[in-house]
Amino acid sequence: MTENRRNLWAPWRIDYLEGLVGEHPSPGAPPTLERGNGCFLCDAVRGDLTPQEAQDRLVLLCDHRGALMLNRYPYANGHLLAVPHAHVPSLSSLTPEARTGLMELAALAERLLTRAMHAQGVNLGMNLGRCAGAAEPGHIHLHAVPRWSGDVNFMQATGGLRVIPQALEDSYQRLREALPQVEAGA
Repeated sequence: MTENRRNLWAPWRIDYLEGLVGEHPSPGAPPTLERGNGCFLCDAVRGDLTPQEAQDRLVLLCDHRGALMLNRYPYANGHLLAVPHAHVPSLSSLTPEARTGLMELAALAERLLTRAMHAQGVNLGMNLGRCAGAAEPGHIHLHAVPRWSGDVNFMQATGGLRVIPQALEDSYQRLREALPQVEAGA
């Protein structure tokens, strides 16, 4: 039986796929924030990024709660990651204060996506462990994916494709510009 297949070339995916190779901390490993441990999320929450480094890494905000950043491999334009400081693999591994901070970042992401991207809904979720889909299973993070009525979900179901209608740089700029007003409650 021969299947009729069409290829969609997505050469930007190779960076993601190559990033999956290598050792990741075991669940019992102590938290680390040291740059160079191979964790792009640890690099994002360090807080010492220059404005250009933050933009290059798509980090919108880094504060006492953690970081809010764009996902470089999004499900939809504006797909955000809320990242706690601690490099731990599970929600139960976080301190109560860190869990609270993560939920505050999720609420900020919701407000930001609603205001800046005009999202009509937001999917929030976590992938705990590689088999659950976590690309960085050693560092818990929460996904905030904006949704719209009539968006292009049929493309994935029928064509196995995702349609991202906005460049990452444009999404970053729009979200970055809206962030001060959203944080101020305006």
